[in-house]
Amino acid sequence: MITLKIHHKTTYRYRQPVNLGPHRLMLRPRESRDLRLISSDVTVTPDAVVTWAHDVFGNAVATASFQTLADNLVIDSVTELQHNATAWPVFDVAAFAVSYPFQYSDDDWIDLGALTIQQYPDPAGRLRDWARAFVRGNPTDTLALLKDLSSGISGWIRYQSREDEGTQSPIHTLDRGWGSCRDFAVLFVEAARSLGFGARIASGYLYNPDQNLVGSRDAGSTHAWAEVYVPGAGWITFDPTNRCVGSFNLIPVAVARNIRQTMPVAGSFVGMAGVCIGMSVEVRVTS
Repeated sequence: MITLKIHHKTTYRYRQPVNLGPHRLMLRPRESRDLRLISSDVTVTPDAVVTWAHDVFGNAVATASFQTLADNLVIDSVTELQHNATAWPVFDVAAFAVSYPFQYSDDDWIDLGALTIQQYPDPAGRLRDWARAFVRGNPTDTLALLKDLSSGISGWIRYQSREDEGTQSPIHTLDRGWGSCRDFAVLFVEAARSLGFGARIASGYLYNPDQNLVGSRDAGSTHAWAEVYVPGAGWITFDPTNRCVGSFNLIPVAVARNIRQTMPVAGSFVGMAGVCIGMSVEVRVTS
C-alpha cells in the first residue's frame, strides 16, 4: 500500500472581468477496494457555491456557481489517498467467458447498454476489420485477445502529447498513426465494442515515480485509459498507452461512455471576444 498526494490546479486568465457560468468539476478519485480516500478538498477562487452529486456512472461531480465578476479563475484540488492495486492482477473470469466469442447474460447485456455500442461512425467497418485481425481463432482466449488489442495499439500508433482540445476519432488515429493517451483510450474502447465487448473510458491520474511510463512529464499527470467488462472478473483496466493491464499506476477519477463526459473542468463565461488570455494546468502526484 502506498499513500499518494495529488495536487491539481487549473487557472483561467481573462483580459478583463467576465461573468462566470457554472463550472462542472470532476476531481475527486473514485473509492474502491484498491483505493481509499484520506482527504479531498477543492478550493475555488473567486468564491463560489459548490454543490456535489453523483452522475449516472457514480462519479463524484461538483458544480461551482459564481456570483461575482472575475478576471481570474483558479480551481485548486488537493487529494490524499491510499492506493493498494497489485502490479500483476489475476482475473477470475467466468468459465463461459474464458473463450471468445461468448455471450453476456441477458441482465448484463441490458445493463451494459450503450457501453457496447460504438460512439464514432465506422460505415465501412474499417475499425471492426482492424480489431478482428487480433482474433487468433474461433474460439480464442478472451484475456489474451484483449491484451493483444491493447498492446497492438501502441504497436500501430505512436504516442504524442497533444495540447489542443478534443479527441481524434478512431479512424483518424489509425490514419494519422499517432495520438495522445486519450486517443489511444478511445481507439481501444471503440475497437473492443466492435468485437462485442462492453467497454468504457476511464480518466484520472498516472503515478509514474520512475518516469518509465508514457504520458507523464514527471512523477505524475492526468491520464486516460479504458475498462472492459468481462463476466466473473468485472471491469478490467487496460492502459493501451503503456501496454499495462490492471490499475497499479492509475488513480481513477471518472468512468463514462464517451471521453467528453470525463473532463476534469468544464464551464463557460460571458465576455468580449478574445477576452480569454489562456489556461494553465499543473498536476503533481507524489508519495
